[in-house]
Amino acid sequence: MTYIPSEDRYDKMTYNRCGKSGLLLPALSMGLWHNFGDIDDYEVARDILHTAFDNGITHFDLANNYGPPAGSAESNFGKILKQDFLAYRDELIISSKAGWGMWPGPYGDWGSKKYLVASLDQSLKRMGLEYVDIFYHHRPDPKTPLEETMATLDLMVRQGKALYIGISSYEPAEAAQAFKILKELGTPCLIHQPKYSMFDRWVEDGLLDVLEENGVGCIAFSPLAQGLLTNKYLHGIPKDSRAASHRGNGAIEEDYLDDDKIEKVRKLNHIAKEREQNLAQMALSWILKDQRITSVILGASKSAQVLDSIKCLENRHFSETELKEINQILS
Repeated sequence: MTYIPSEDRYDKMTYNRCGKSGLLLPALSMGLWHNFGDIDDYEVARDILHTAFDNGITHFDLANNYGPPAGSAESNFGKILKQDFLAYRDELIISSKAGWGMWPGPYGDWGSKKYLVASLDQSLKRMGLEYVDIFYHHRPDPKTPLEETMATLDLMVRQGKALYIGISSYEPAEAAQAFKILKELGTPCLIHQPKYSMFDRWVEDGLLDVLEENGVGCIAFSPLAQGLLTNKYLHGIPKDSRAASHRGNGAIEEDYLDDDKIEKVRKLNHIAKEREQNLAQMALSWILKDQRITSVILGASKSAQVLDSIKCLENRHFSETELKEINQILS
């Protein structure tokens, strides 16, 4: 069946400028970290992407190692792109990353020029693309000179394989150094992708300030703390959760769900109800309240979760009382 997107899709989404660039990103982006691998239902994955685009989510975020198995999320996305989205390629922002292990031996991990060039070429082939809109170095490499990694990102833009480049999970000092190198090379960093949620607030200790000072956008991943900040775990670990099934690939660890965290989740849920939101919606709104945040990456196992998450945009304001109560709960 031919896919025809909703005509009013752009009226349903908020778009934010990414740092000081000319690029606008949707406040909510679609992540393909989970639920798009070969172990997952292809038609469900396809429906999730349809629902996302129908509601103005123009950014699809991937990486070389997404699956499982690694690479399969890009391959499946490539099939869906060819099947449904080729006519809309210029309306999409497609990103990928490299920096984690992909193949055996010394050239399939981290941040060398050898690895990054090969990985992006493989990603483009899997997705059937001539270029990605954003290419990230997925994590810092303590052994490869930062100058080599950043020069490789610059090269990818000059070769036309990526329009913009970004970094992920860099600490404030190393991010600032990366930005300096890239600026000198003539390819400024577009965006930083850190892990950020109510339960993981490390970006507030300097990183967001560095991004603002350098005109770099910020897109948060794992905003729901691998599902902890949803109604799913209010009464413990459900049998059908990824935590219970031990599927790995970023799934929340069972020993992370102690009584203290569950109690905090319940208290946060009470505040969410008072705001006429569910817990997941409030957790997304809480991140987006900061104007330094460009976008938040959603994960979804079904299209209904995408629709539910988008409702967070209806109430992104927090009173001083609410913020104080949330901080007391999280302290």
